[in-house]
Amino acid sequence: MSGFALSAGSASGVRMTRLDPATGRANMGGVTAASLAPILLVLGDEELLATRAVAEAVARVRSVDPGVDVREYQAGSLTVGEIAEMLSPSLFGGRRVLVLRSGQDARKDLAGALLAYAKNPDPEVQLVVLHLGGAKGKAFADGLKAAGATVVPVAKLKGHRDRVAFVRDEIRRAGGKCTEDAAEALLAAVGNDLRELAAACSQLIADTDGRIGADTVARYYRGRVEVTGFTVADATMVGDVPAALEALRWALHVGVDPVPIADALADGVRTVARVASAGRGSPYQLASSLGMPAWKIERAQRQGRGWTPEGLVRAMRAAAECNAAVKGGADDRAYALERAVFSVAAARQGAR
Repeated sequence: MSGFALSAGSASGVRMTRLDPATGRANMGGVTAASLAPILLVLGDEELLATRAVAEAVARVRSVDPGVDVREYQAGSLTVGEIAEMLSPSLFGGRRVLVLRSGQDARKDLAGALLAYAKNPDPEVQLVVLHLGGAKGKAFADGLKAAGATVVPVAKLKGHRDRVAFVRDEIRRAGGKCTEDAAEALLAAVGNDLRELAAACSQLIADTDGRIGADTVARYYRGRVEVTGFTVADATMVGDVPAALEALRWALHVGVDPVPIADALADGVRTVARVASAGRGSPYQLASSLGMPAWKIERAQRQGRGWTPEGLVRAMRAAAECNAAVKGGADDRAYALERAVFSVAAARQGAR
């Protein structure tokens, strides 16, 4: 598995593919058909890391075969006949990726069929099984390990040192550098939720030169956790103007930098627009095609109720104007943010 970025050596349990510094895209390195693991067991209960593991696995196969057929299923609803058909050789050839979620819910007969398959897997198929790693279905997970499945551990990070290492890995993965005291400061400001930490790291990289120190974190995230840009954006996207303005004004009062607030608002609009354009589907089904974690898709689906395509276009325009004003040195950046809150909320309500 040389070059496989999903290594178990990082504190986060999974190290993603390095980014090409010239393009900012994933560099899959020397991935070949022979280097693809026929069976991948994503073992653990941290949703962010599990979603990343699946996305990385699909990206690796796509780097070998761009036309790969990717399908996702819930283990608890599959029958032996259905899985046999999915894993049988295709009449038309081509690679396939089968993602089996909630593997711990697989019934005994299905688990038996999959373990039998694991002894002689089809080289044209990559089977990705997600399993929470608890006592339920443990025999199935142990059987996949014994059959030679490649294990990607994605258990929740429980220790403080592991979370510090996760933050530093996130910054490094995006091409930046982060001191240990900066990682400590970000944890103190944002909290322990990996999804929020990952988003905060991404924003810091986007808005700085990539060298993150404690002073950088203090400049962007001082203030209370509950008044980050995400709080403002979430309230705005559901049309709760009073809550959005209250969060915005308090954030600015305690010193939160306007830039990440503007970024969060723009990201909220873009995410709802992308998820809405993808059509109906479960968050897990859409995660791979959209390249987003399932939790983010689920939140966007909730926030997207009441939005029209025309309203989203107007909201994106308002968010873009706000970003330009905030990052372009507007005389009153607070006013630019407040105006954006009103404009985005009005777009949701259909006002012009």
